[in-house]
Order: sequence, then structure tokens, then C-alpha cells
Amino acid sequence: MDARPTETTAPAGSAIAPSRRGRRPSAPLAGSPAAPGPAAASPALRLWRVPLARQLARFTGVGIGCTLSSLALFALCRPWLGAQAANAVALILTSIMNTGLNRRFTFRVRGTERLAKDHLNGLVAMAVALALTSGSLAVLHWADPSAGVVAELWTTTVAGWAATAVRFALLRLWIFRRARDA
Repeated sequence: MDARPTETTAPAGSAIAPSRRGRRPSAPLAGSPAAPGPAAASPALRLWRVPLARQLARFTGVGIGCTLSSLALFALCRPWLGAQAANAVALILTSIMNTGLNRRFTFRVRGTERLAKDHLNGLVAMAVALALTSGSLAVLHWADPSAGVVAELWTTTVAGWAATAVRFALLRLWIFRRARDA
């Protein structure tokens, strides 16, 4: 009979004993019958491994925060500036915030290298959004000159959804293409 220690009989801390460093204590060892294989991973976990899915999820989180900020700024500025100017102010301020947050969280770009260029390119994406939302407000006021703040907010929100799709494509394929798999 062989008296060499095995994984199950080796003393803890010995060179032969399995290392638990970096694993949850209850996790099975890789390759053991209880270790889940790639096919056993949940659909959500498999989806999260796809860079595009991770980026869309993070982009959505950033977008929700920026949209709420934009709506609040629009509602605050509208009584003093009017609908078009309030839309422009809200969109410009939140676009700067949005580019910075997406740079850091969605595409995992850190540091100051190309920071100014990324923000300048982000302003191009903002110009597309401004054209879509301002155009939608112009159409709303043409169709209903007495439209109130609620109608304006809905109009800019729906136009903002289209602008969001364009913005994600511009960020991923042009501005942050160097971090496409983040």
C-alpha cells in the first residue's frame, strides 16, 4: 500500500494539501465532481460573461441616474429659461456627467490619458441627443402650442430613448472602442 499523502490526507498547510486561498471555503475544488462546469452556470451568469451584456447593464444604470438628473434639471430650469433652453442646459450638464461615468464604469477606462478627447467626442454624442430632443420639442409645440411641462418631459424622455441607443453605439464603437471588451 502506498503511504504517500493524498489531497484528503495531507496535513493542512502542507505543500501537498489543496490551497483554499482565493476560493470560498465551501466551494468545491475545480475538476471535482461537485464543481459546476460551464454548462451548469445559470443563464444570467453566462450572459454576464459577454462583454456587450455587461456594458449594456452598466450603461443602463448610468443612464437611469443621468436621465433622472436631466429631468430634474429640466423641470427646475424650465420656468426661467423656457423649454428649449432648459432642455439644452439639462442635456449638456448631464452629458458631461454621463460621459465621465460611462468612461469609468461602463467601459472601465481609467486615468487621464485621452480624457479631454473622450469628453470632446462625448459632446458629439450629446449633439445628436440634443438634436433629437430639441426636434421632438419643436414638433410637440408645433402640434400643441399649449403643451405643458408634463407633455414636454414625456416628449424629451421618449426622444431621449432613441438618443440613448445612438449614444451607446457611438460610445462603444467610436469613443471607447479601445475598451470594447471591458
